[in-house]
Amino acid sequence: MLANLWSLGGVALIVVATLGIGLWGSRSARTTDFSAARKPVREERNAAAISGEYLSAASFLGVAGLIVKDGVDALWYPIGFAAGYLALMLFVVAPMRRSGAYTMPDFVEARLNSLNLRSLSTVVVVVIGWLYLVPQLQAAGMTLAAVIGFRYEAGILVVALIVHISVVSGALRAVTLVQAFQYWVKLFAITLPAFALLVVFLVSGQRQALDEPTTPFFQQDTAVRVETDVTLRVGEPVWLTSSEEAGQEGAVYLQPGEYPVRAGSELRFPAGAAVPVVTGSVPDNASWLRPEQEGLPGVLETYSVLIATFLGTMGLPHVLARFYANPSGSGARRTALYVLGMLGAFYLFPTIFGLLSRLYVPQLLVTGRTDAAVLLLPNAMLGTWVGGVLAAITAAGAFAAFLSTSSGLVMSLAGVLSSRDVLWGRSMRFRAAAVLSCAVPVVLALAVHDDDIAHSVGLAFAMAASTFCPVLILGIWWRGLTAAGAACGMLTGGSLVLVAALASRFVGPHGVWGELLGQPALITVPLAFAVTYLVSVATRSRVPGGVSRLMLRLHAPDRLGFVDSRPVAEQTPRQGRHER
Repeated sequence: MLANLWSLGGVALIVVATLGIGLWGSRSARTTDFSAARKPVREERNAAAISGEYLSAASFLGVAGLIVKDGVDALWYPIGFAAGYLALMLFVVAPMRRSGAYTMPDFVEARLNSLNLRSLSTVVVVVIGWLYLVPQLQAAGMTLAAVIGFRYEAGILVVALIVHISVVSGALRAVTLVQAFQYWVKLFAITLPAFALLVVFLVSGQRQALDEPTTPFFQQDTAVRVETDVTLRVGEPVWLTSSEEAGQEGAVYLQPGEYPVRAGSELRFPAGAAVPVVTGSVPDNASWLRPEQEGLPGVLETYSVLIATFLGTMGLPHVLARFYANPSGSGARRTALYVLGMLGAFYLFPTIFGLLSRLYVPQLLVTGRTDAAVLLLPNAMLGTWVGGVLAAITAAGAFAAFLSTSSGLVMSLAGVLSSRDVLWGRSMRFRAAAVLSCAVPVVLALAVHDDDIAHSVGLAFAMAASTFCPVLILGIWWRGLTAAGAACGMLTGGSLVLVAALASRFVGPHGVWGELLGQPALITVPLAFAVTYLVSVATRSRVPGGVSRLMLRLHAPDRLGFVDSRPVAEQTPRQGRHER
């Protein structure tokens, strides 16, 4: 109970601090600053703000959870999450900033002179934003359930309400200040507990090694409540006591094999008992430390994850807009370099949590809810008030993670929905758009709650990489792109990702097809590029006029003065710009 109070205090503190700093900073902000930084922001501060908005629940909770379950193969996720900014720095941010485009719909309209394509891009922005918001809300429900005892559904609704209030109240008009603050909160909340727990591990004389060819074992008598139907994989014989809900009440001796366990079952394991794991998890520690144990399916999944994260970052709706705060293309590129360093520093520490959680909270391998590892590890290693304080710090960091990302996404989506005729035309107000931006992901998160957070975020990255990445890369570096090619490429890539996401619900996560349906970027991204290129070549007569002048502005050095600091909507219309 005391640990719950510490965690509740940490969550409450981060919410109050975020809203307080936002309201304090918004006193000097204007109404026009609601969705964009109208004044130039220093590269270092803008990098901290971008990092704070980008480090989502997948980074703070999901990476450690995947490491607990999948071992070293999961390290490709943080590598891809960080490396996405390398692709941004090399290919996109400087030309994008010089174009004067604030959002992706702004860019396609300025580059291809098509309002139809702008509308299509707006729809894709909304879909990507909703897909990205779902795992943030899933993490919110899981966090409040793990550290406070809320129901999963109640946690989602509480966080959605807080996010909505922070957006519509104007507390995020000082968005750069708020997001920069939350980056340092998240960095502190992951580094201090990681260092403290690592010291405890080194001085504790831990009896179990992570490179032994055996399954993890329970270090003390442990009761595990299974919340969803699972299939347990038993690697070593184990005695346990099960409840009536499990189908067999009393002492049970399980031989190696697979056993279904119903939701609501309670399993009690004695100290020293081997840990059964949910199917899909690596059972023994030696295999857990070796990469690519699944053969060809594992290799395909790894490359698909890398393609999705490396190329999908540039298509996230809340990422590109942040670089508009830089006064020049070179400033935007320096900001991306700083972001790479900040993300790299952060991603060192979820790995420590994943390694230690394999030893100290092995019960998560039984339930499959390994995303809670960061939240539960401090109290598992330190049952004193020190563990409670560290748990409160991690809970505050987790809450900052999905609060900052969710707020930034909702504000970006609300700005897009209210700026153009997507649903109800110009009559759609910002607050109504904010409600819609929150409501749809809440419904989806309530309906789908059994996916790993990092895997769910990977779907949003796959959608971004399969739709906007080809348009950005070809639109910036190839003058032959046409509106028809861009539209066909986005529709092909986006449709295939959605079909794969739906099909993965009916196909198991194992085998080649199971892995590719779960993370389809390896197939959908090359197809999207190919369709975009081929259709553009077939419609080369429809290349927009004035493309040479625009390409000069995108690639000319900043000192020549071609940078357009005005939003696309304020630029003088060119001939053919409003062609359908």
